[in-house]
Amino acid sequence: MTELSISTRAGVFDAIEAGPPESRPVLLLHGFPQTGLAWERQIAALAAQGYRVVAPDQRGYSPGARPERAEDYRMNLLVDDVVAITEELGWSTFDLVGHDWGGAVAWWTADAHPGRVRTLTVVSTPHPGALATDLRTDADQRERSHYMIDWRDTPATEERMLAHDAQLLRALYAGKVPQDSVEAYIRHLSRPGALTAALNWYRAGRPAGSIGTIEVPTLYVWSTNDRAFGPAPAHGTGRWVEGPYRFETLQDVSHWVPEEAPDALNRLLLEHLRTHG
Repeated sequence: MTELSISTRAGVFDAIEAGPPESRPVLLLHGFPQTGLAWERQIAALAAQGYRVVAPDQRGYSPGARPERAEDYRMNLLVDDVVAITEELGWSTFDLVGHDWGGAVAWWTADAHPGRVRTLTVVSTPHPGALATDLRTDADQRERSHYMIDWRDTPATEERMLAHDAQLLRALYAGKVPQDSVEAYIRHLSRPGALTAALNWYRAGRPAGSIGTIEVPTLYVWSTNDRAFGPAPAHGTGRWVEGPYRFETLQDVSHWVPEEAPDALNRLLLEHLRTHG
């Protein structure tokens, strides 16, 4: 794996890359509070099978693409970043993989640009339509998602998360993420402006417009010990996919699937890519 800088009109995105340059491209989108490093095990597995893999640090996580205003983190701009990054890489089509917030961006990108996304794989994050429905109708999911309101409405969130050697931020990883990765994330998000930029994803407001059903071949992987996303939207996601759909549940695995269950996720991901080559 090597480091890469990707220049776009929105700024310069830092990224990790691996695999043969001219082979089938795969873009990996991380979530909060992580960076492209979250996909380390997936990058290695995909590159070993001959895929070209790029995992960028998304808007706000890359210092060169870190606007100050919360409204500059709206979903349409995050989707535009995906398009700009892949255009700069010379990818007319690509396989798209996302986890957590990266999963949300992946859903919206596949909806907006089905001709560019060859396959979609989303880990943890249900389809936004399914999630919106259950935020209205399912008390369990409303309780699980309440932290999003706290982080959006509390100006002192950054101070609380970074206090006492980032004790609260460290607790989010729940002991399921490798310690060296946790230390790398803490260093990254402790830099001036970095955590505010990451939290601006929550503060940007609801996406403009609505998302439809997904047409591209889709793999959705959910885990039973995910504290953020419950069973209702997970099982309801299939109603929002019109293309070939595969739903996989990982038992007794937390929200941090790429790091906690890398072998299981890699197997599912590679099977999905091979099936829809």
